Amino acid sequence: MGTCGLRPGPAGAFGRGGPLSPATIQRLKAGWQGEYAAWQQRRLDGLEVVSVWAGGIYIQAGLDQDKSCVLVLGGALSDGRNVVLGLESGHRERKESWARRLRSLRDRGLACPKLVVGDGALGLWGALREVYPSATEQRCWNHRMVNVLDRLQQKDQETGKRLLRQRVYADSRQDAEKAKRTCQGWCQTQSYGQAAALLDEDWERRVAFYAFPKAHWGHLRTTNPVESPLAALRLRTEAAQRFQKVENATAVVWKLLWVAEQRFRRLNAPGLLTAVWQGAVFVDGLPAPIGKETAQEGAKTAA
Repeated sequence: MGTCGLRPGPAGAFGRGGPLSPATIQRLKAGWQGEYAAWQQRRLDGLEVVSVWAGGIYIQAGLDQDKSCVLVLGGALSDGRNVVLGLESGHRERKESWARRLRSLRDRGLACPKLVVGDGALGLWGALREVYPSATEQRCWNHRMVNVLDRLQQKDQETGKRLLRQRVYADSRQDAEKAKRTCQGWCQTQSYGQAAALLDEDWERRVAFYAFPKAHWGHLRTTNPVESPLAALRLRTEAAQRFQKVENATAVVWKLLWVAEQRFRRLNAPGLLTAVWQGAVFVDGLPAPIGKETAQEGAKTAA
């Protein structure tokens, strides 16, 4: 096992049957790394990526005490397919790690996506503004809800969740603003000033999804479309020190995601995805009335 750089793990991660021999694992590893290298070089011209989700999976690999991170970019295509666009080891919080990944996609022909969804703490955002400056940014609401709830005492968690959900699932930007003020008022009366302040951070980038079709809000408010497939991988990679080399871990994660991609659910209302790709403007999830399209484009340019 030492020659292939993988420590023993569940056989299900490599197929069904009994334990795998070192020679078999060596052959699998070489094959996956070759396939992954070819996948990294594939051309992306003509791919109509409407939205992108950014996430990552931490794994124990190599001799370092710190966990390595495999950065993952998933995308929604204009025909409704949900695909893996990019995957590479790097540092989740570092701008250059994400910039390298984004430049690779751009240089292989990927046009600028309409929307990119990610955690507000990622180094992704600085990189995105350099490589795809015209992409709209959407911060993940799941991450922000966790951040806010972490600042509440246990006895107030349920009330906090209820108020936050009213904001997250509001039917319009106006209703979202109202729900935010209600939640902030409650936070202030309970002496949760830090939690109230968090609701204002990156506000415009948390309500960007209102400018997209309502049928798509469920997968635009959060990074769940990329985080959910990664959750299954975490169950397989959290065993202590399974991977001795980062490149082995990256190839295995890619292979498992590549297989999982074949079962990804198609996104809702693919016709609307095509409309977004072609430049249709939406206000509060509905097609913009004539006269509002120009105003909205002007406001976006000013922002």
